[in-house]
Amino acid sequence: MEKAYLQQYYTDKVVPDLMKSRGYTNVHQVPQIEKIVINSGFSATAEKGQIEEIVRDITTISGQKVVVTKARKSVSNFKLREGMPVGVMVTLRGRQMYEFLYRLLAVALPGIRDFRGVRDRLDGNGNYTLGITDHSIFPEIHGDGSKYTIGMDICITTTAGSDEEGRELLSMLGMPFRKRSTAATANA
Repeated sequence: MEKAYLQQYYTDKVVPDLMKSRGYTNVHQVPQIEKIVINSGFSATAEKGQIEEIVRDITTISGQKVVVTKARKSVSNFKLREGMPVGVMVTLRGRQMYEFLYRLLAVALPGIRDFRGVRDRLDGNGNYTLGITDHSIFPEIHGDGSKYTIGMDICITTTAGSDEEGRELLSMLGMPFRKRSTAATANA
């Protein structure tokens, strides 16, 4: 099976560049992306049609069947009973992960009006989470077919040991981080 474009780019360009810039002596020291998890939550009072549409749209975006997550506890203030559906999630690895990441970086994010880049804050271990408020930025979703606006969190898990390594890996793969101004950098 042929590698995805971004996966081939990682192997051919990013790995040698990171080995050179970071001084790694072994290819296995180079950080890589382990998985991408897409989460989307919805109200406990959501109608069945809305849940089906969310499942369909996230499945279309990710290219993989989603798992419906259910409430673990009952909370009367939220009209939530144990076992009610409260969200969907999907974990992408391998070729599908790289194809999704390529569509996100090359098509979806640049297509946002007045897009100036994403925040460059990682979680302290080299992992990155991106919140999307409207799923219609993906080309697979047709605006007239969806009745609801779906938000989602996209969590990119890497093998990087630090935020600096993770940020360098993601920027080499094409993550459009916001440029910091010199005044903001001096104060940070």
